[in-house]
Amino acid sequence: MQARSTYEEIEAEFAQLEARLGDPELLADRDGYAVAARRYKQLEPRATRIRELLGHREDIAVATEMLAEADAGERNLLEAEIRTTTEAVSTLEAELADLMIPTDPNDGKNVIVEIKGAEGGEEANLFARDLFAMYEAYAGLNRWKLEMMNARSSDMGGYTDVVFMLRGDNVWRRMKYEGGPHRVQRVPATESQGRVHTSSATVSVLPEAEEVEIHIDEKDLQIDVYRSSGPGGQSVNTTDSAVRITHKPTGMVVSMQDEKSQLQNRNKAMAVLRARLLQAEEQRRQDELSEQRRGQVGGGGRSEKIRTYNFKENRVSDHRIGLTLYKLDRILAGNLDEVVDALADAERQDNLVGF
Repeated sequence: MQARSTYEEIEAEFAQLEARLGDPELLADRDGYAVAARRYKQLEPRATRIRELLGHREDIAVATEMLAEADAGERNLLEAEIRTTTEAVSTLEAELADLMIPTDPNDGKNVIVEIKGAEGGEEANLFARDLFAMYEAYAGLNRWKLEMMNARSSDMGGYTDVVFMLRGDNVWRRMKYEGGPHRVQRVPATESQGRVHTSSATVSVLPEAEEVEIHIDEKDLQIDVYRSSGPGGQSVNTTDSAVRITHKPTGMVVSMQDEKSQLQNRNKAMAVLRARLLQAEEQRRQDELSEQRRGQVGGGGRSEKIRTYNFKENRVSDHRIGLTLYKLDRILAGNLDEVVDALADAERQDNLVGF
């Protein structure tokens, strides 16, 4: 989260952006323009009200000064104007109290989601598939575009890992709370005696990073190509179209094999690598700012289970905010808004406490 700014600072930055967005040089820079336009959109609601507020305060100051020399008739009019304008100021200040909560710099961005089966063997992979289906349905309800980037199927039809991009309005704002380990409690398909098992899958939600935000030097990359493989390791392609990119300074490795074109797989791998590097940089900044708040609602870190899905009780529990809903079937069908709204409200209240 960015630091809280003064009214004057926000109004000045907004005015500067207004001027820049009409600059032909910036218009020719697609990536630079996109960043400036996104920031303009973030600031616009606050800047509009700030301009109104500053204008009303100036009107009150002028009317108050005129009162000293006004006759009886003018005084009544001026006092009525001051009362009305003061009420408008109070309304605007109340609206700005909410709007001035630090904004998330990633608002407005698309997201890259990675789901991996974790603890529980094949059952974890099957749960990863269920989570993917849940997010696919949620994307459909929100009219977001889902683009598959990479998937590795397991022997029983689950996912050892799956990577996809979501594009659309408010994608980051709604999906950012999903990052972390998810736990499932159910009788798995692999269980012959009807016993409930606990398994887990991890979800990473990464804001899409533009090249202007994250510069990657080609000399820092090791790029390997190989043939795509399916479940069990069998080859599914006769050409070396799969791509593995290793970022040598950090050791991050990204592999893509879903596309038949080596170039397409490389482009998707670079998009994921940029997103991971951006997330790592933002995490570093957050760690420097606070050891207590890690960008997770309720303070939950990625080492904690953020949510439990209990099939026997038709229950979903989000451990970060103590929310329990007996609507597992609806939530797995993509009806996540009740959970997301509760998490968003908790984050808002948390931010208000800090200010």
